[in-house]
Amino acid sequence: MSSFPDISRYFSTSPQPRPNIYLAAAAGLSLGVLLNRSLSSLYSPSHPDVLPSPRKSLLPTLSRTEIAELPYPPGVFLGARDVDSPYGTIRVYEWGPEEGRKVLFVHGISTPCIAFAGMAEKLVEKGCRVMLFDLFGRGYSDTPTSLPHDARLYTTQILLALSSSPLSWTGSNQTFSLVGYSLGGCIAAAFTSYFPSLIDSLILIAPAGLVRPAHIGWKSRVLYSTGWLPERLLQWLVRRRLEGGPSGAVAVTPSPQDASDDVAADADDAVAAEVGNTASSAPQSGGNAPGASFDAATLFPHRPHISPAAAVRWQLLSHPGFLPAFISSIRYAPIHSQHDRWTLIGRRLSAQKSSDASLSSSSSSSSSSSSMNRQQQGKVLIILGRTDPIIVETEIVPDAREVLGRENVEVVVLEAGHEVPISKSGEVVDAVWKFWGGGEAGVGKGEIAAAT
Repeated sequence: MSSFPDISRYFSTSPQPRPNIYLAAAAGLSLGVLLNRSLSSLYSPSHPDVLPSPRKSLLPTLSRTEIAELPYPPGVFLGARDVDSPYGTIRVYEWGPEEGRKVLFVHGISTPCIAFAGMAEKLVEKGCRVMLFDLFGRGYSDTPTSLPHDARLYTTQILLALSSSPLSWTGSNQTFSLVGYSLGGCIAAAFTSYFPSLIDSLILIAPAGLVRPAHIGWKSRVLYSTGWLPERLLQWLVRRRLEGGPSGAVAVTPSPQDASDDVAADADDAVAAEVGNTASSAPQSGGNAPGASFDAATLFPHRPHISPAAAVRWQLLSHPGFLPAFISSIRYAPIHSQHDRWTLIGRRLSAQKSSDASLSSSSSSSSSSSSMNRQQQGKVLIILGRTDPIIVETEIVPDAREVLGRENVEVVVLEAGHEVPISKSGEVVDAVWKFWGGGEAGVGKGEIAAAT
């Protein structure tokens, strides 16, 4: 007797086929092939770690005339350069008097650095040296796909941009002013919390970082969570949401039927808010009016085809890395729950004030004007739009004062929405200039020094 089990019963000796078994086997084989192809396309070694920007994927196919007519022409600012890095190429612009106050700008989640066109030009006219760059996945910067787009990546990108300058922005007695808008605001705050000795003043315009959890609706929680949906399907859904609505953008104000689900504007609504589409306000005459329509906000008076809305649509169509970068930023960027990092900034500012008071009382040579200017610089300037549905004045002001310290914050509120640095660039620059006490280069730089 054989010691092996009888397995003959598992094989049919009958000439009659067994359709159910064959169908199950075929279905299993098909499913296996489909899963293998899907997983291979996502995780094979051939999957690129860096997605190229339109500088590589689009510009070589266009004529000079077509390039000039793009919603974001590559030569729109002076001092353009492309900085090579292990994370891909970064587009940087730098111009203005070499001896002027140095100002670095960090833009928001959707519109590339052209969002700061008005502010940058006005500050250069006042004698500043400005630097702008496109965040990874925006404008003409490539997109690293194997890394989360979090504070670590963006901090590294800032350092890469600074190191590419022909001038010294860091080092002994070298500091600069840091201006961050929306997503760029929370990035700027995070950078300052780690490198306080580099910053002589921190300007946050409608900043993320302290966004209350209630403003993240359940739809966004599901949509942007990892593991729920395949990435390609997620990108398709996000693209549909960003392309929907007037002129290719979702409305900022949730509809009544969605009000119970999404307490406030969702993440992709911030895209519409950045470019000036405020559904809650009727369009008014002029691109700089409060509540300007999606396409009305102008960046360059003599180039009406360049607008934030057009730039976002262009990125959706022409930048392979825009959607992956957008989604990764929603997931990993320091958009909310950054109270600890902001508190650290406030503590250092308070320590600076205590140090200044001790020095002032022990040294009669310190001038009162210098002390006042330094005290003014020993604060964080926060500029808000009164009708902003994303960064709400009645929430961000008390929250910022709590974590930074009331004495360490100066708040300016302008009649605008979330697009305030675009639609009110002149008033924003005036507020910044006043905060600097006239902004004379090298005068009254009260750096946010680390506490000793």
